[in-house]
Amino acid sequence: MLTAFRAFAKSWVAALLIGLLIISFAVFGMSDILQGQFSTTVVKAGGRTIDDTEFRRRYDEWRQQTEQQVGQPITPQMADENGIIPRLLEQIATREALAALLHKMGIRPGDSLVADQLREIPAFFDPISGRFDSNLMAQRLSQADLTPDGFLAQLEDEIAQQHFASGLVSGLRAPRAYSALEAMVDREQRDLGYFQVGVNNVEAPELPNDEQLQAFMQENADQLTQPEYRVLSLVRFAPRPQDLEVEVTDAQLQERFEFRRDTLSQPETRTLVQIPAKDQAAATRIAQRLREGEDPTAVARDLGVDPIVYEGRPRTAIADRKVAEAAFALAAGDVSGPIEGDLGFAVVKVTSVTPGRQPTLEDVRPMLEAEIREDAAAEKVYERTQAYEEAHIGGASLAEAAKVAEATVVTLPAISEQGRTQEGQPVEGLTPKVLETAFALDDGGESDLAELAEGQYFAVKVERVIPAALPPLDEVRPMLVRAWMQREMVRRLEAKADELAELVRGGQTLEAAAGTIGARVTRATSLSRATAQQTEQLSQDMLVKAFSAEPDEVFTARAVEFAVAVAKLEAIRPGDTAEIAAAVEDGRGQASMALFRDLAEAASLAAREKVRARIDENRARAVLGLQPRNDEADAAGAPEAKAPAKAPEPKT
Repeated sequence: MLTAFRAFAKSWVAALLIGLLIISFAVFGMSDILQGQFSTTVVKAGGRTIDDTEFRRRYDEWRQQTEQQVGQPITPQMADENGIIPRLLEQIATREALAALLHKMGIRPGDSLVADQLREIPAFFDPISGRFDSNLMAQRLSQADLTPDGFLAQLEDEIAQQHFASGLVSGLRAPRAYSALEAMVDREQRDLGYFQVGVNNVEAPELPNDEQLQAFMQENADQLTQPEYRVLSLVRFAPRPQDLEVEVTDAQLQERFEFRRDTLSQPETRTLVQIPAKDQAAATRIAQRLREGEDPTAVARDLGVDPIVYEGRPRTAIADRKVAEAAFALAAGDVSGPIEGDLGFAVVKVTSVTPGRQPTLEDVRPMLEAEIREDAAAEKVYERTQAYEEAHIGGASLAEAAKVAEATVVTLPAISEQGRTQEGQPVEGLTPKVLETAFALDDGGESDLAELAEGQYFAVKVERVIPAALPPLDEVRPMLVRAWMQREMVRRLEAKADELAELVRGGQTLEAAAGTIGARVTRATSLSRATAQQTEQLSQDMLVKAFSAEPDEVFTARAVEFAVAVAKLEAIRPGDTAEIAAAVEDGRGQASMALFRDLAEAASLAAREKVRARIDENRARAVLGLQPRNDEADAAGAPEAKAPAKAPEPKT
């Protein structure tokens, strides 16, 4: 490939292109060209930006959560069809705008608050030594595509927004009129009379012919069209059992032990209580009270401060370096004098001391042997991937390159973009990344080697594409006939119900209209919105229409059974006064939370307007490999959802 590039660079075509490029730089300026073409900003809110990488990370975070909920892979195309992309961008822009505004207002967490939050994350502490490990933190975050700086920025945003929300909700209580109005509406009572038009009251439709079924198929093409399927060849590179069967020498163990000695050691840990003080005099009084035997919690409560308790923590876990030095110089049960730390004055009482321990090689031999074997297996995987890539770049096909690398190629049955066979069964082992890669290729296309998981890689080839198409009529005839007959019967039931409803509107009683088809009138009395869901004999459609109807209004609605009801709202009465009074107090908390949500939403919208948040949806679509939306598509809005499973709303 490099030889081909060098040959092309010497050709007259390359010279012409380079000349045109130089002219464009001279006319338009290099900075303008680069700025116009290579901006990576997807969302901008004040001084904060979300670039390609961060947007992709947040999208992947939403995708993984959604896949766990719906139980199937979610591709960018499915997200696009469900209108997720613009909604996710709106939520990101709102969140970033609020964070930018809070920062501008000076609502920023102090270092001690951030440190306290970090101490609540055990994944960042070495499981053996119990010490905070910045390298381990970076490793854990990288698994989630996060950097330490990015994670700390998110943590600061969350703390700031929590404090802002606490300020909004503190002392917030909705006026009693809010819950009173809701209680009156919920407990309003309604009386309903109705009768049902069933299948015995209308003439059954005749079976459809092929022409009618074909037309019915076209009407429901979106639901009946079978998705595109692809036959794939897949090669994976992962550690094999024999890769782990390597002999570990004493020299290797000793070398690994020396390298890991510091992280394997168990440092001295202490349980202690730290009480903040406003000045040295206050700290002196606190120390005196503690030495006299007073309980640290009671002393802190008297002073109106919160004690900081460290349970069995190493020196590195204590936020204030000077406090840590003083605390680890004390014996168990001792009380320090006033400590002027980096974060202010404090007094410490040590309640227990656990000495540190240096492990021997024999203590950690099994763990180190497993690490060395895993490293050796990873090296063998790397060697095989290198052999594959060299052969593939050299022109070998996926199967040929896999043979060179001594890897197995598996041909999968025809699968959809959701990872299911033509029989609707999921294919085990297919990850969203494999599917996304495979369905981005053309027929016959082969992917480059890509990472499947940590230490595992894959490449995929599209052997055959089976285009999306309607199934043959004979294949779905029984199902179509049932659906067609059901639709026609519903139409006849609705037409008959409309006819009888007109008789009631014209002055006939419900009983007279029901008598024309031999039906019986039923009455549901004292219906209320608060208890409506407990009424099993009325369908949801009937309840919705009953509570939106005016007195004496006649309407039709789907019944619980396969029938259509003709109903009349016969009376509306106020609810019981005692029940309303009790509901007012019970519902006041919910009304306050609803008011808080409204305030929070208003604050978020105001923040977006204040910092003038901007979204580049086409840039976001490009990141996900989707085509840009034109102005007409933007005006029309997101298309209707076509995915087989409804995707949840994004949460950022």
